[in-house]
Amino acid sequence: ESPGASPSSHAPSLESESPLGKSPSHLPRRSHENKRVEQKDGGRGRSQKWGRPPPKYTKMACHLPSLCHTLVALVRSLEPEEEEQRRLRACVVTVTQLVQDLWPHARLHPFGSFVSTFGMRGSDVDLCLVVRQTASEELDKAEVVRRLGEWLKEGGKVEKVQALTHARVPIVKLLEPVSGISCDMCCENLLPLANSKMLRDYANIDPRLRQLVFLVKFWARQRDVNNTYRGTLSSYCYSVMCIHLLQTRSPPVLPCLQSLEPLSFDRDLEGVRCRFNDTGVRSEQRNHECIGKLLHAFFDHWAWRHDYSNDVASIRIGGNVTKASKEWVRRVGSERHLICVEDPFLISHDLGRVVDFKSIGVLREEFVRAAKILREERDPFNMLFEKCSRD
Repeated sequence: ESPGASPSSHAPSLESESPLGKSPSHLPRRSHENKRVEQKDGGRGRSQKWGRPPPKYTKMACHLPSLCHTLVALVRSLEPEEEEQRRLRACVVTVTQLVQDLWPHARLHPFGSFVSTFGMRGSDVDLCLVVRQTASEELDKAEVVRRLGEWLKEGGKVEKVQALTHARVPIVKLLEPVSGISCDMCCENLLPLANSKMLRDYANIDPRLRQLVFLVKFWARQRDVNNTYRGTLSSYCYSVMCIHLLQTRSPPVLPCLQSLEPLSFDRDLEGVRCRFNDTGVRSEQRNHECIGKLLHAFFDHWAWRHDYSNDVASIRIGGNVTKASKEWVRRVGSERHLICVEDPFLISHDLGRVVDFKSIGVLREEFVRAAKILREERDPFNMLFEKCSRD
């Protein structure tokens, strides 16, 4: 599947079951004063520490249009090949059969990057187990996960089985040996099904979204800023940030599906009403920016344009809402709200809540670094994606 084509039709519906060379050695070093976040600002506002933002409508450097060809080639190299997609589908079938040997009425629904089509080569599969036949049935999710883990271990048909019953979302981790695919299986965590479907519907509107998501996710992996356990951002959060960027271009690349009538997808999942237009909206094709310019715009926005002190990125409205309106102006427990990205359905959930005072500095330094490289370097490709380790 090429990045210019529509996402794969093989992704199950909600209703149904590097070519990088060596990097240059002249990378700019971080200045001493940029190693720590200013305490008075907490990394939240438009501090002078991050440098003066360049004029918003400066003519882009001449290298960006030609860079697009290289970026598209990188996206193609990151896409799962058809053989891997076949193994992913076979893995889902095999695991479903194993689960139904224990609970014949159970259903497994894929979600995450496998459904949204934002998964890169080597991605795992996320599966949601539905065991209740009616919503009124009592359910102990941790107990279901424990029992399923024991069943799978005893069966011996899958490997590396771990039942994480005390996690915030209890899951079973496993490796399906025939396909070589790893799976994370949760129990009746239904909201991600709607999220994944809506992201896939956005991806179907304009191929540049999928290209941008792949590039940002690969950049985040190379720069080591994609680990929520270490205070940076999840792949899902980066995907939402990419949609927000394309909704707010002038003219927009993407519409806001949650405000575009008819709201044909309308479900109540875990007490949350999920509504959006899933009628197959087509791009208006008024914005003709190449992927190089859009990638620069992403980093430029998060380096200098986003108001970290006051704004929350929201694809639910296709713009920003205020932190004050969501009462995200102060720390609550471990949630600091230093970079705020609203979950489109569970709107009380800040996807950036794990970012702390140390990691917000790392993130903003990386956004600034990437924006400067794409604006100033004649040949930015290798420098932009240079591997970085923060161990």
